[in-house]
Amino acid sequence: MVSRIVFSQCRVGLLKVSDLAGYRNGQVYISQSKHTPINKDGVRDVMPLLFELLENEKEASVRAVLGHFIFVYTHPYMDGNGRMGRFLMNTMLASGGYLWTVIPVEERDRYMNALEHASFGQDIKPFAEYLAYLVGAGLKGEPIAK
Repeated sequence: MVSRIVFSQCRVGLLKVSDLAGYRNGQVYISQSKHTPINKDGVRDVMPLLFELLENEKEASVRAVLGHFIFVYTHPYMDGNGRMGRFLMNTMLASGGYLWTVIPVEERDRYMNALEHASFGQDIKPFAEYLAYLVGAGLKGEPIAK
């Protein structure tokens, strides 16, 4: 309720006020992706399972990969899912002592292809390897873009 009052002052008009609080209330699609996120009714079932998975997984790197992937796979909000997924990934990484990891703009295609392979191709290994590459490059202080 409070968030609706706060966000009701926003007059930009990109999203409806009702889209700014709580899980999404409509179907969303991801541009340039074959993956269609679960329907709006399934979000309320999936999100508690994601939180339970993150709570029970001891390894921070696994939490980072699965947390990010399952979050964006579910796409619980009308907007901002990618940003929130990367934030979640970084909080999971930081909880294990890893450095904060940024996905450079130059790496966006590689990142999106790895996510697409995980969601539509049902193989999370390339996504996990890509995140490991980013974290490893960051630990070594190497530039990430090739």
